[in-house]
Amino acid sequence: MIALWRGFSYGAQQTVCTLMAKIDAFFNLMFEQKASDVHLSSGNNPMLRINGELHRVDHPPLDADELKKMLYEIAPDYKIKVFEETGDVDFGYEIPNISRFRANFFQQKNGISAVFRQIPTKVLSFEDFEKFGAPLPPVLKKFCMLNKGLVVVTGPTGSGKSTTLAAMMDYVNKNRKDHVITLEDPIEFVHESKNCLVQHREVGLHTQSFATGLRGALREDPDVILIGELRDLETIELALVAAATGHLVFGTLHTPSAAKTVDRIIDVFPAEQQNKIRSTLSEALKGIVAQNLFKRIDKKGRVAALEILVFTTAIANLVREGKTHQIPGMIQVGKRLGNQPLDDAILDHLKMKRISPEEAYDKCLDKKKFRTFLAHPPIDDED
Repeated sequence: MIALWRGFSYGAQQTVCTLMAKIDAFFNLMFEQKASDVHLSSGNNPMLRINGELHRVDHPPLDADELKKMLYEIAPDYKIKVFEETGDVDFGYEIPNISRFRANFFQQKNGISAVFRQIPTKVLSFEDFEKFGAPLPPVLKKFCMLNKGLVVVTGPTGSGKSTTLAAMMDYVNKNRKDHVITLEDPIEFVHESKNCLVQHREVGLHTQSFATGLRGALREDPDVILIGELRDLETIELALVAAATGHLVFGTLHTPSAAKTVDRIIDVFPAEQQNKIRSTLSEALKGIVAQNLFKRIDKKGRVAALEILVFTTAIANLVREGKTHQIPGMIQVGKRLGNQPLDDAILDHLKMKRISPEEAYDKCLDKKKFRTFLAHPPIDDED
């Protein structure tokens, strides 16, 4: 177990200051342990996620009423109202000059729970990734300099999508002279205007919804639009309209691969609209970056493996004709264009001894390619 700050009192009668001190103690421990997330759950020990794994904190199980009071002290009133009406809420929480967090409150059997994910105050640049020995593929810079179109960054929750996208927006900010509008829930990385004018809008605080904010953005003379999540039909439809009418649009999804990203976008629409959407998507979509995170074995931390799809006329034709199952093969033969198969990225990390053979095998697509790296390969994939 990880020990909490010893100077803290667990008394039941808490003042507001003490409640704030208690939650600050969890955040301080998070910084000390270099954790990405802290989990506060009624009836359970607090837990930290460190390098992808959860670790218990040496602290008594959290009382539901006390935890609720503690969490309500840092939540905006309008977010508390949403939480009490729906049982779930997301918002951004900031400790000035120290750090920002993406917070989520939710109800569960034992009472209230919360997860806080730390958002680094420093936006990592392409140069920073190179210093860490895990450079981002150069084709991502080309995506950043497109005149128009849709670029989607995708992957499971906690796969580093936001960090990769932040590096791309940093490159946009430094190398273009444009108006950038971001729509997020909540705002994560904050970009100070450099060569670009960057304006951040938070759903629920500055605009009613992603769709409302995106509809408004189209009247606000934008050049580049970042959408925190392409979460519903209306938002996706508006994003495609924006991309097709001269804007560069970045968005995220929770899909595991480039081909499944295309399928996911199309499947959001009713069957009678899907042929039309295939045609629209084939023209608007310019690139997909699908990524996953791996625990490093050479040093502390994690490293991303990226699958990259650069849209070409051939890829657009596959999308238009509903042949997305052929996309992985096109990625494989189109490497000279900047395409990168996921397994190639994983294999590179494995050969450089950054990640373990077991995790590489678990997350790769072609299991046979990675069997030889395992000390004890399974027998169920030998066919």
